[in-house]
Amino acid sequence: MEGQYVLAASWQPAFCERRYRTPECRTQSPERTDARRFSLHGLWPQPIGNVYCGVSGRERDQSESGDWKSLTPLDLGAAAHEALAQRMPGSLSYLDRHQWIKHGTCYGTDVDTYFSHAMVLLDQLNGSAVQGLFESNLGQRLRASQVRQAFDRDFGAGAGERVRLVCDDQGLITELRIGLKGTIGPDPALGELIRAAPTRSVGCRGGWVDQAGRGR
Repeated sequence: MEGQYVLAASWQPAFCERRYRTPECRTQSPERTDARRFSLHGLWPQPIGNVYCGVSGRERDQSESGDWKSLTPLDLGAAAHEALAQRMPGSLSYLDRHQWIKHGTCYGTDVDTYFSHAMVLLDQLNGSAVQGLFESNLGQRLRASQVRQAFDRDFGAGAGERVRLVCDDQGLITELRIGLKGTIGPDPALGELIRAAPTRSVGCRGGWVDQAGRGR
């Protein structure tokens, strides 16, 4: 089904700077994969208000209040659960349940397909020059123009204009929000989906690439 989406990819060390007591952050170390790779925040059908489709009022209240543990466990097989846990550290805090209830229910597929598509897209991002740029600049500052240029190199001219940087008030890059448009199947081409999307504002103009356990 064709549509518009945002792939939200977190830089986990920056996320953990102020959330060090959460399960996923207490165990983070420089050696762990999510210290050097983007983590899955979510895949969000657009427009921005397209959320909580067919969800009960009780589940919506639980999701919005942060009571994610009380949400219904995801109907995923053991292999899919393990794959998602590797790519979404926040699943230790039941982020996976929240993302499914809020965004996945509007995606038009079952839960397994929704997360399978999201993980394939994230893996393409983590296999790109964008991930390499972040890993090679741990503890350094990146300009938004550098990030956008890396998208252009790997995903085609103009791809960078579809990417928005999110930074916190410490100047750390916490997330990339990547516009997508098209049909996301089992073997999607991330570059084609990005280039077809509308352009996005740049967000923050640059920020620090945080290192796990060391700050910037």
